[in-house]
This record gives sequence, structure tokens and C-alpha cells, in this order.
Amino acid sequence: MTYVSIDGSVLEGGGQILRNSVSLSALLNTPISITNIRTGRKPPGLKNQHRVGIEVAAEICSGRVQGATNGSTVVEFYPSSTKLPCHATADAVTAGSTALLLQTALPMLLFAPVSLDEAMAPSSRPEPSTLIIRGGTNASQAPQIEYTQHILVPFLKRHFGLDRGLEISLKKRGYFPKGGGELLVSVPSRIEPLRPIQLSTEQGRVIRIGGLSHVGRLPASLATEMAGGALKRLAEAGFKSSTDPLEPNGSQQETVIPIEIKIKRERNDDCLGAGSGIVLWAELEGGGMIGGSALGRKNVSPAQVGEAAADELIKGLKEGGCVDEYLQDQIIIFMALAAGTSSVLTGPTSLHTQTAIWVAEKLTQAKFDVVEQPSGQCVISCQGIAYQRAAE
Repeated sequence: MTYVSIDGSVLEGGGQILRNSVSLSALLNTPISITNIRTGRKPPGLKNQHRVGIEVAAEICSGRVQGATNGSTVVEFYPSSTKLPCHATADAVTAGSTALLLQTALPMLLFAPVSLDEAMAPSSRPEPSTLIIRGGTNASQAPQIEYTQHILVPFLKRHFGLDRGLEISLKKRGYFPKGGGELLVSVPSRIEPLRPIQLSTEQGRVIRIGGLSHVGRLPASLATEMAGGALKRLAEAGFKSSTDPLEPNGSQQETVIPIEIKIKRERNDDCLGAGSGIVLWAELEGGGMIGGSALGRKNVSPAQVGEAAADELIKGLKEGGCVDEYLQDQIIIFMALAAGTSSVLTGPTSLHTQTAIWVAEKLTQAKFDVVEQPSGQCVISCQGIAYQRAAE
């Protein structure tokens, strides 16, 4: 059987190559062989969460996998047919990221097989698919689940036309190192291609800042302190909450906007281990989204954790793009699948983004163009493939 060979050591050389390659392989019914998997990492090869992601992808598309064992540096993936609705479970067992497991599965579940009769009768679409994902909901080197819930998913709905029924419910929170978190994800499928994104002219002003400061099996006061640290740093950067009392000598540089950072302490029964974190998001005029986040750490005060999240948000805003560096790479696969020409204004392109573009062009007919602006911003454009799943 003919397959496409993917070098897993290219550019970023990490798990993103696996996630995007497997998703596109399943959608396009194209077998792939991925070699040199994470060879630059210590230890190299598949970790538990990578293996689980490949296995759940195979379950969704009735596929076959060779070499998917922990530590393996070579995997062959042979997709077959995806029957929707699909009800699957992915369990990382460890604190492996639930958000990263979702990145593999989500594109695969978005598209129902289409025939001419079905295209004329939207009511024939299947019921939503469901995923139960277990593992870490808030771990380092991966998006916190609130980032996915409050930044990625709303952005995809607004700009790519994803069904509003796409929902992520947090059933249990899982902190590193114990994990034990659980998500219930509902994914309505669609027949028509994704809309192209048009967000390439200017960043636009900040119209609102939201956030969530959370703790599990720790005092709620820690979450309050994290939120306080974030608000302090935002105020220092010129962002003043519209709910704060007015000061007679306020700076003309201040931006007065709604700022709401919610505080949440998880019930002990809903959290296996202790931990804390904060996620912030800025909504931009025109529909852009910029995020910032941080996790609680030993020997770091809660206020400093909140400040770190705010610093990341402020940095993303100063880069002048309509998306932050993490959203930047996560939308590449959707740009490749969309109909027509997509374009988005970003800060400097990250290595993860360059890797996502490389994978998309390797496996699809999508064509990307990255133009750097004199200011250091970039416009990423893509002629998408207008993907629709063929009738089966």
C-alpha cells in the first residue's frame, strides 16, 4: 500500500507533527509512515499521551496502526472509514494533556460523509459525536483546558463557522503529576466546508478581558491572590477595569474596559491531586483573541503566578497580531481544510506554526504564504482545499 512518509524530526520535531499528520491522514484516507518521532527529545519516541492519541484516532476512523508503543520512533497509520456519530474514550492514564488529545480527534469528527441527497437535507446529519478524554487538564507544556474552552473553540466558531453545539464540559480537573481529569466533548459534524478566516488587516482594540483563576485541594484564597496579581499587572500595563472606582488623576494612557477574572475552587471529589492555575483572554475588536496563562508552582507566590499570566497576555498584545503564538499554530489545520483564501495577522511565526504549515502542505493541496511586515508582524495566508468528507 502506498503511503506518505513524514519525517517526525522536521522543524519543531515534537508531538504536533503526530497530531496533525494523523488527523489529516484520517480525513483524507491517506496512509502515512512517521519516522524519527521526537528523536531530539529526552527520552525520544512516543510518550503515553502520543500513543493514546494515535489509538483513539484509529478507533474513530476504524484504522490500523503499527509501531504505536511507548518509546517507538516509527509509526505507520492506515485509516479506513469514519462512522458518525462516534463515541470514543481516550485515557492518557498519566497527566498527559487532554487538550492535546482533543487536537488530534477534533478535526476528524467535524465532517459527516456527504452525498447529493444529504447535502439537500441538513436534517439527515448524524447526532453529535462524543469524546470522553481523561488525563491532565492543567499541565505544563500544553494548553490549559480553559484556553481551549474560552479561546480556541470560540475563535473556531466565529471565524470558521463551526457549529455552536461544539462544547467541552470539564467533569474533573487533573493537575500534574497525578492527572485524573476528565472532559466530555460534544462535536456536531457538518457537511459543508469550513469558512475561510479573514482577519489580516489590524489587531483592533481590546474590548474585554476575561479569565479564570482556579485551585484544587488548596485554599480558595490562593486563587484570589492569583487573580489579584494579574489585575495588578494589567493595571500597570494600562488596562483598567470599568468596574473599578474612578481615579481623578488617572493616566490618559489607560484603557478602561470590562475585566472579569472568575475565582473557582474545585470540590475535593472533582480533583484527584492538588494544584492551581490561571488563564486570561483578551477579546479584540474584529474578533481576534489573545491569551495568557500560568500554573501554580512551588516557591512561587500566587500573586507572581497571576502576574506571569498577565505578562504573557500583554506580550501577545504587544506583538500586534490578531492571535497569540499558541492560537497561531492551532488554526493552521483549519485554514488548510477551509474553502477559499484565509488570512490572519499574527506576531512573528513560531516554530510550531512553521511545523503545522509543513505538515499541511505535505499531506494536502493547501498552499500557504507567510509575509513579514516591516513592523515584525506577519500575515499568514492559505488557499484551502474546501474539504468535504466523501460519501462512504
